[in-house]
Formats: sequence, structure tokens, C-alpha cells
Amino acid sequence: MAPTSKTLASQLSKRGPHQVLRGDLALAGLPGVVYTPAEGFSMPAVVFGHGWLTGVDRYRDTLVHLASWGLVVAAPDTQRSPVASHLGLAADLRSAAEICTGVRLGPGKISVDRERIAFAGHAMGAGAAVIAAAGHGAPTAVAALFPAPTSPPAEKFASKILGPGLVVAGADDIDSMNCNAQSLAKAWGGQAILRSLPGASGGGLAEGRRLFGALGLGRSERKTQRTTRALLTGYLLYHLSGETKYEQFALPGAELPGSHVIDPDAHSNQLATG
Repeated sequence: MAPTSKTLASQLSKRGPHQVLRGDLALAGLPGVVYTPAEGFSMPAVVFGHGWLTGVDRYRDTLVHLASWGLVVAAPDTQRSPVASHLGLAADLRSAAEICTGVRLGPGKISVDRERIAFAGHAMGAGAAVIAAAGHGAPTAVAALFPAPTSPPAEKFASKILGPGLVVAGADDIDSMNCNAQSLAKAWGGQAILRSLPGASGGGLAEGRRLFGALGLGRSERKTQRTTRALLTGYLLYHLSGETKYEQFALPGAELPGSHVIDPDAHSNQLATG
């Protein structure tokens, strides 16, 4: 009997079977980190963009989680000032992708397949990931997690992406001043899946104590992290590794534990008439 979506989501919310190594992107001239499985050639990779005023150390467990499931994960640690450049972070994401595909990683036993690259990010980094993906050529997949508006608008770049996209947001924050998930999914050039997470907030994906946390803004949410990791991991394993048992994580109409599928057009109409 095939495993149910509940079983798969439960498995994917936990660490995978691979031992994980940590590296430093600064050795290649770009501040940031890279996490990889212990060995493997022509591996799939995902480049991850951080949120505003949030360093990559706040995503350590999420990045390690993805690597434990067989993905090379690179995360630039740049553009961390209050006046961060979204275009600058997008350029750094593309640079990280080039670094991963251009050199052997770890002890020389790890390489990345340049045809299997995904871009992902959180908040500001989600918009930067979309911008980076649009300028990369043909990324295998893109994931925008709790996206925040960027300058220039990421929607203009999303319309140029013909490949698949995953957009995740809190159920009460789908389309607001701080989250442009609905408009981003609606603008997507290819097929985009918009998922809402009940009870999740935009800052909940970042780990540990954060700036403004004492004021009740941007608190770390373990449930949000577990659910998002499962959704993201299944989505990437299907698109990057071709693991068909995770197909439901890449289907627009599939209902998965902890989330709901939202039709961006229907949601937009509801907002207009509500």
C-alpha cells in the first residue's frame, strides 16, 4: 500500500537519512554557508535566501534538514542591513548557484548537477529567490516561503518563470502589507501552488530568538517550521530528484497535513467582494 500524505508529511518533518557536512561559501569569495550530504556526485541543489535583518544562522536547522534528505543547500549571508538590496541578494543567490556547480564540494566527493537547481527563500529572501530564478535561465523549481514585498516587485519576475513554483504563507497573511503571497502566485508564468498554514506567521520560520521577538514580532514557531520543512522537502525531492512517491507535494489540488491549497484567483475575487 502506498504511504498516505499524512505518513509522508510526518516522515519529511523529521531529519532524513544522510549525514550532513557544513562548508563555508566565503572560501569561494561569498559570505555564507553550504550544507551537503556526506558524498554524492551530480546532486540536486537548492539556494536559499534569508529574511530581512535575519542571518543564515537563523535557518540552520531548516538548511541541515534539507541536506539530510539528499540536497546540497547553499545560503549567502549578505544584504543584512536595514537597507538591504533585494537585487543584490538575488545576485548573490545566483553566485551561490554558480559556486556550487563550478567546484567540487566537501572533501572532493560532492558535485552538483547544474540542471537540477532550485531557488528558495523566506520573506525578503523569497522575493530575492524569485528574482534570481527569473535571471537564472530555467530553474528546476522555486519556493517562496512567507514572501514579503520587494523592490523591484518580485511579481514582475515571477511572470517570467515558466517552471513550477511553491508559495507558502500564513492563513491570515496571504495578501497583506507584509506578505504578497497571493499576488506572487497569481503572477507566476508557470504553474504555482499557493498553500496557507493555519496559525503560522511570517516570521515563524526563522529559528531561535530574533530582533523584535521581545515585542511579539517575528517569534520562532516550531510547528510552522516542521510543517514548512515537510512541504518544502517533498516538493523539492519530487522536482529535483524525481522521487515520484512525493508527487502529491507538487500537485496543485493535493491536500496535505497542516496546510490548505488556495486558488489565488478565487482568493483575489473574495477579497474584492468581501
